[in-house]
Amino acid sequence: MNRRHCASAAITLVCALSVLITPVPAFAAPTPPSETPKKTLEEVREEIDDLYRKAGAATDAYNLAEERAEKQSGEIVKLARAIVVGQAKIADLKNRAGAQAREQYRTGGLPPGAQFMLSDDPQLFLDGVSRVREGQQAAKGVLGELTRAQQDLETYTKDANTNWKKLEAGRIKQAKAKKKIDAQIAAAKKLESRLKKEERARLLKLEQEAAYKQQTAWLSSGALKDINRSASKRGKAAVAFATAQIGKPYVWGAEGPDSYDCSGLTSQAWAAAGRPIPRTSQEQWRLLPRIAIKDMRPGDLIIYHDDASHVGMYIGDGAIVHSPRPGRNVTLAGAGSMRILGVVRPDK
Repeated sequence: MNRRHCASAAITLVCALSVLITPVPAFAAPTPPSETPKKTLEEVREEIDDLYRKAGAATDAYNLAEERAEKQSGEIVKLARAIVVGQAKIADLKNRAGAQAREQYRTGGLPPGAQFMLSDDPQLFLDGVSRVREGQQAAKGVLGELTRAQQDLETYTKDANTNWKKLEAGRIKQAKAKKKIDAQIAAAKKLESRLKKEERARLLKLEQEAAYKQQTAWLSSGALKDINRSASKRGKAAVAFATAQIGKPYVWGAEGPDSYDCSGLTSQAWAAAGRPIPRTSQEQWRLLPRIAIKDMRPGDLIIYHDDASHVGMYIGDGAIVHSPRPGRNVTLAGAGSMRILGVVRPDK
């Protein structure tokens, strides 16, 4: 027993020694995670500007869907009224046709005129022929009118269903656009919220410097040299309305009177001048007459960016009035301070 205890103790000691003397694998010290390089304020400005520009494009999609929804709602109301009138007309025609059928039943299946035709009196016979013809024409007219009324009612109903489908599709587009707008604006605001007070002030200065740089380049190109035309009567009224809104905040989807988005401002200005125009900057670019920059005059609309997602109103002397973006107010700016896509004239 003592030997076994001694052997066991010896084995335990050998194992312990072997653990102690076995080399321990070497592990490299953990490398600290590389820090993400901090963005410069200029990079932040460009990122915020890009987010707001995307929000502007989504705002145009939202406004267009809203405009079409209003139009389709109006069409549905008109069709509903037409359906009610059509149903009343069909009911009246059916009553008239039923009255004719009941009259025939009371006279043994023959209209009064046909009974006169069976008379031996020549004059009564001739009168009967005339009345039969009149009765046949009247019955034919009622049935023809009833058929047309029923066809019209079917068309109205079909058109109403089509408009309902378009309306629902438009609402889905609106919801998607709104979600995208909210996301872009929230992301931009989040970036801005991380900046210190002095950084936000510097950010605004960088925006102004970038706009000034583009405006200077545009003026240096000689773009303003030939622009000396006077505004039309309606153009003056549109400019007066738009400039009177200076200082009011940008709110996407807004058409006044307390706030505006970019195309809300221009569309309302021209509506006030007596010339309704499309609601969105993209539709303004698509549908309004285009003119050369050199032929520009106050009241004309300058469309910006490749996707026509922004619009301002030219007021003369190389300046525009516009509603820039969320967090900014309606203001004056250089006409060339953003990339110009083209110019349209609402009252051409």
